[in-house]
Amino acid sequence: MGFTYKRILSYFLRGLLFITPLAVTIYVIYAIFVFLDNLIPVPIPGIGILMVLGLITFIGYLASLFFTKPFFEWFERGVFKIPLVNLLYTSIKDLMGAFVGDKKKFSSPVIVQISDTLSRLGFITQEDMSEIGEPDLIAVYFPHSYNVSGNVFLVPKDKVKPLHGVKSSDVMKFMVSGGVSNLGH
Repeated sequence: MGFTYKRILSYFLRGLLFITPLAVTIYVIYAIFVFLDNLIPVPIPGIGILMVLGLITFIGYLASLFFTKPFFEWFERGVFKIPLVNLLYTSIKDLMGAFVGDKKKFSSPVIVQISDTLSRLGFITQEDMSEIGEPDLIAVYFPHSYNVSGNVFLVPKDKVKPLHGVKSSDVMKFMVSGGVSNLGH
C-alpha cells in the first residue's frame, strides 16, 4: 500500500509542477488583459485593449514625426522641472528604455569575479564611469532571484568577463529563477 501512496503523491507533485506555472502565467496574462481592457470602458470585451494599444501606437507615431517631436520634447522638459515627478518619470523611462528602444541595457551579460572562489552573473549597464571620476570602473546590474529588483555595483573592468554566445534573455531567466533554469534553453 505504501508504494501506491508514494506513486500517487509523485503523480500529484508532477502534475502540480506542470499546472502551477501554467496557471500563474495564464492568470497574469488574463489580469493584464483585463486591466488594459478596462482602461477604456467599452461594453465589448477586447475592444478596450485594442483602443489602448492603438492609442499608444498613435502617440508613438506622433512622437516620431518631425513637426510634433518638439512638442513632446517640450513636454518632457516641463516634466523634468517638477521634483518628485522628475525622479519617477526619468526612472521609469530609463527602465523601459533598458528593455525596449534603441538603447537596450541588458544586452551585455557578464560574469564578475567577486573573490577567488566566487563569481556572479550580471549585465553591463554603463561601460564608462569617467563622469564620476572612475574611468577604470564599469556599472554592472545584478538582478535578484525571484524578484523584480536588483543592485548595481561599480566593479573594476579587469574583474568582468563578457559571456559570448549566451543570449541575454537566457542569462536573465537563469538569474531570476535562482539558477534553476538552464542557460541556453
